Amino acid sequence: MQILHPFAGSIQQYNEEIKDPDRYRPSCCPLCQTKHALTAHGFYRRTLVDRGIDTIIRVRRYLCAFCLRTVSLLPEFALPYFRFSVVVIGLFLVTRLCNGETLAAAARTAGLPDMPYQRGQQWIHRFRKQAAALTAALVSLTRPAAGGDFVIKALGMFEKTGWIRAHRFLLSELRMHLLGWPGFLAPSGRCRSLRPV
Repeated sequence: MQILHPFAGSIQQYNEEIKDPDRYRPSCCPLCQTKHALTAHGFYRRTLVDRGIDTIIRVRRYLCAFCLRTVSLLPEFALPYFRFSVVVIGLFLVTRLCNGETLAAAARTAGLPDMPYQRGQQWIHRFRKQAAALTAALVSLTRPAAGGDFVIKALGMFEKTGWIRAHRFLLSELRMHLLGWPGFLAPSGRCRSLRPV
């Protein structure tokens, strides 16, 4: 399971601060809710693309001694299962869906001039599928604009609230993904599996 690291700053500052395993250690397991400190369980590496940056970051992992599952402390500017930061995806979506720019122009605005056409189409398709649920979820943070469709309302709510703050609320409180969980994952972010008969 991935939870968000309560850190707002640059990627370089994040890389320095994540070295201390005790500083952001969760006080209880978010999976089994057992009240005990989790054990530091190393890191995994993942790529992250932000405006003008394509780098590898380390993500701190913790192990629960009771349920024997790991919890990853993902930085709040990163989306689970996506290489691209929340801000880059948000900038692309606003440029394409609100401003009516072409996919290529939206990609350039987001700082991704070489982005494949299909990736932009996928982001738009997934966001459109999520727009009504995102609008309903973000009502507790801000009011939607009157009129328009759910896509425009959701984008306006993200802009008013701030993309990072809205993403933190959606993932931490509601276990919602900005672009919807991948098909192989349950909404909780855990792999789906069938029980044996």
